[in-house]
Amino acid sequence: MTDFSAEAITAMTLAETVHLVQSGDLDPTAIADAFAGTIAAKEPEVQAFAHFDADRARAEAAGIDRNGPLAGVTLGVKDVIDTADMPTGYGSAAYEGYQPAWDAPIVAIARRLGGIVMGKTVSTEFAMASPNKTRNPHNTAHTPGGSSSGSCAAVAAGMVKVAFGTQTSGSIIRPASYCGVVGYKPSFGTLNRTAVKALSDSLDTIGVITPTVQDAALATAALSENPALAGLDFPRAPRLGLFRTSRWGQAEAATREALDNAAEAARAAGATVVAIDVPEDFEAFYAMHDAVMGWETPRCLAFERNQRADVISPITRTFLDTLARTTRADYEAALGALKDRAALLDRLIGSCDGLLTPAAPGEAPHGLGMTGDPVFNKVWTLLHGPCVTVPAGSGPNGLPVGVQLIGRLGEDAALLGLASFVEAALAAESEIA
Repeated sequence: MTDFSAEAITAMTLAETVHLVQSGDLDPTAIADAFAGTIAAKEPEVQAFAHFDADRARAEAAGIDRNGPLAGVTLGVKDVIDTADMPTGYGSAAYEGYQPAWDAPIVAIARRLGGIVMGKTVSTEFAMASPNKTRNPHNTAHTPGGSSSGSCAAVAAGMVKVAFGTQTSGSIIRPASYCGVVGYKPSFGTLNRTAVKALSDSLDTIGVITPTVQDAALATAALSENPALAGLDFPRAPRLGLFRTSRWGQAEAATREALDNAAEAARAAGATVVAIDVPEDFEAFYAMHDAVMGWETPRCLAFERNQRADVISPITRTFLDTLARTTRADYEAALGALKDRAALLDRLIGSCDGLLTPAAPGEAPHGLGMTGDPVFNKVWTLLHGPCVTVPAGSGPNGLPVGVQLIGRLGEDAALLGLASFVEAALAAESEIA
């Protein structure tokens, strides 16, 4: 067995980690110790974890399946996902110390495949709008975004290799952009979301946050038992649609520059990049998203709204009251217009292989009182297709800014290949610069 330094272990890719554990050259307990050291060093400032116990993580590492496809891969589990051996507080004082009797399937699967769960990462309250304690690791005076705040911050700070996030509006893609990491929201239903605190049955999606597209692809391929997702070779020079959306006016200079950078890098790597006109009816998708979430969320959180209103935060109460104004007629009209989401996505993507679009309005806002605006995420979550954010530059304060890639519903392997192409193109441009 080789004696690797803690720095070497935490810097390994997912594939390198798995290979070394499976070959017997790397002890999983050394992996847990290395990442626990990073957590100990950075957690006081970043505050990415709702629960962390180094001894528990080390004991789990000692007992993993060393032949599994995620052998030795460290994981952060967003604190809206149930775990049997750690509290699950759903980001709320209403559930402080709550201990589920089970692991959510996604956690049980990850453990069965050899993953090491390091701890529970911070979520906004019920994965909604009320911020929690986590800071952006690039500048702790700025938000990490939300609601997958701790998951994105933990990966960005090198505390775990993979973290689970959830997205109902923009809760993976936006904070991943703010924290300078890869966020992957798969096609709706790709990863099992049983025993996850529900907000919207029609929108909630589990995804992963990782340092690279390859890490995201390999992790999700294993977790979904779909090996095709791991193949990142794009068979030809791709055709990318540059799609600015009907809310382009809300894109800050940093996001506009990041989108231009990504487009130019893709062209330099051989891609065809074409500007896509925004259809006149695109704006209607925002109202549809708000109608679906507006009807479903107050009902998913009916107990908390009715029985825990004195404990949940004022921001959450106000948000729920606002959503509850949605009528049944609004909801049914939205669902009626969304009967064929795949066709709606196909129409937007057209002859392109995927769309290149903003991931967030700009870099992470200053302060910790808000988590940013999901304006560039809502429509894509509504349409159930896969989305990936890739770091693509920085803003005026030196904080990361990402771009978002959109694929066709169910064609996640193609989108991951496209995202890997853009990631590599951006890296090549960076080396030249």
